[in-house]
Amino acid sequence: MALFTKEEALNYHQFPRRGKVEVVPIKPCNNQKDLSMAYSPGVAEACKAIAADPAMAAQYTGRSNLVAVVSNGTAVLGLGNIGPLAGKPVMEGKGVLFKTFTDIDVYDINLDCNDPDKLCEIVKALEPTFGGINLEDIKAPECFHIEERLKAEMNIPVFHDDQHGTAVISGAGLINAAEILNRRLEDMKVVVVGAGAAGIACSKFYASIGIDPRNIHMFDSRGLIYKGRDGVNKYKAEFAQDKPATLQECMKGADIFLGLSKKDLVSQDMVRSMSPNPIIFAMANPDPEITYVDAKAANPNCIMGTGRTDFPNQVNNVSGFPYIFRGALDVQATEINEAMKIAAAKALAALAKEPVPTAICDMYGVKEMTFGRDYIIPKPLDPRVLEWETPAVAKAAMETGVARTPIADLEAYKISLRERVATSRARINAFVQSYE
Repeated sequence: MALFTKEEALNYHQFPRRGKVEVVPIKPCNNQKDLSMAYSPGVAEACKAIAADPAMAAQYTGRSNLVAVVSNGTAVLGLGNIGPLAGKPVMEGKGVLFKTFTDIDVYDINLDCNDPDKLCEIVKALEPTFGGINLEDIKAPECFHIEERLKAEMNIPVFHDDQHGTAVISGAGLINAAEILNRRLEDMKVVVVGAGAAGIACSKFYASIGIDPRNIHMFDSRGLIYKGRDGVNKYKAEFAQDKPATLQECMKGADIFLGLSKKDLVSQDMVRSMSPNPIIFAMANPDPEITYVDAKAANPNCIMGTGRTDFPNQVNNVSGFPYIFRGALDVQATEINEAMKIAAAKALAALAKEPVPTAICDMYGVKEMTFGRDYIIPKPLDPRVLEWETPAVAKAAMETGVARTPIADLEAYKISLRERVATSRARINAFVQSYE
């Protein structure tokens, strides 16, 4: 059932002020002294301090809490290549999520640029402005080249959420599902349908947490990826099987299905042909490759996750990117590396085993949530994610040597995060209410 009408969604974006974000000064400019400090001549003191020591930019500007959400609109949600202008509402929405969940400021940068190397040059030139770069809704395979190049050439975190957000959240679910089933990840057979940004990134991430890459059977729009097949780029080739096979053949005995493609690709017969306790992540939106109801009817023992809010185990990227960036920014990490992503997934997996407070159950209209087949991932609106995932990311950054400003007391840091976001939300709510 839809939570809103088309008219309500359009009104939300138009009234009482157009769009979803606004730039608001946080220092007064009410008199001559304020003006002289905000601009000239007082601003020169901050400029000179940064010129003498570039690290002072973190003290005298908002750069260390500012992320660019960068897109060229070539792969926007399920809408496809609609361009940077039509994609702007999504990027503004991303800014809302960053601010609401982790108090990170965002400028959305919507680029009319389809040349990967030119896009890289533009984004590289923005480094003095931002503390991090969130790449968004850029189509594959260009997105892989863009992220790889920017990570190599920039000294701030660069993170393509379409790839890694889904990987981290579903990876957390996979860790817990394997534990529930008492199965070893390295023994599991995986079928992946959808060889775009998320499909390839999830497969690589699953390999990093224990899945044997040789056991990953990846399908694109032309079928199974296998050695010698025409039209296979280097990113897909990492998962090429020795010989061709159909989806029905590969699903037989499979332990894990990962769907990032389109609805109705998986039948109940395919589910019944999988291992006795399969893990099914059918994440095509809004309609999955097989519905939750149909999958459970075919095999009641399956562990099922989708991208939808109305069924258990929702895989929602908002449980990942804001907290990963918050941890990275707070230690001024030079990058978001694999260890930081694994730390995020493991923290989410661990949180799912904790007792769920009544307030969170009430938020979702249920009496209780208990770790098990229908609760392997914390809910996206669970406020505890901030205190579990963010410190884990910061800690991993410190342990891997990419943190420029390490945090001495992580327990105190957890408390500061809770207080910071609560204060930020109070400011936002008061501000939003002034428009109502």
